Amino acid sequence: MSIVQLQDMTTNIGPYRILHNVSFEVPTGGVFVLLGRNGAGKTTTLRSIMGLWQTSPKSVFFKGKDISGLHTSEIARMGVAYVPENMGIFGGLTVEENLRLATTKGKFDKSRLSWVYQLFPALEKFWHTKAAALSGGQKQMLSVARAVIEPRELILIDEPTKGLAPAIIANMHDAFAEISQTTTLILVEQNFAFARSLGNQLAVIDDGCVAYTGSMNAFESDAELQARLLGVA
Repeated sequence: MSIVQLQDMTTNIGPYRILHNVSFEVPTGGVFVLLGRNGAGKTTTLRSIMGLWQTSPKSVFFKGKDISGLHTSEIARMGVAYVPENMGIFGGLTVEENLRLATTKGKFDKSRLSWVYQLFPALEKFWHTKAAALSGGQKQMLSVARAVIEPRELILIDEPTKGLAPAIIANMHDAFAEISQTTTLILVEQNFAFARSLGNQLAVIDDGCVAYTGSMNAFESDAELQARLLGVA
């Protein structure tokens, strides 16, 4: 069963129509990748799923339930988390405080916290450090950790490798591979090498429309299609 279904989803921002009848299905489990050029509508797609932008009625389904008109807080309580491109962390709070705010009752499950430490060892080292003092890579680790500090069924992740050093990208790759064993990820990513190494299925957004859906293996083997839709040589 698909965990997410988009059916002719249309999203307007002010007077502008950004997404035009977007339709695709995200299988349960693994990593589903959203690709496309800058400004194609990938971030708007994630924000629409999360309820941050209002969409057309009966166009977004989570586990078969219509969530098109729900508030973001309601969608989050259903087991969906969002890691935005700007990371969404609180610079004036410590690593511990940022993670505590992401829990339901302000308390950590010790085994879950230990698992997060294994994913991102730097967070344990800087546990009492304010987030504003972290490096860009450490802030991204914290942003992802906030999404996984409690079990989720679906995590939407926007441009996680943007501006990161190769060593941090490698850490992020290993973490996503681990997380995707138990949680479905929808990943927006400009780094095609990173995306193809993780993704099972994908959709390509072009000018607010779905230009392609299919398996990552099929897309990876079609250089002409990559060049046409992404400008990838």
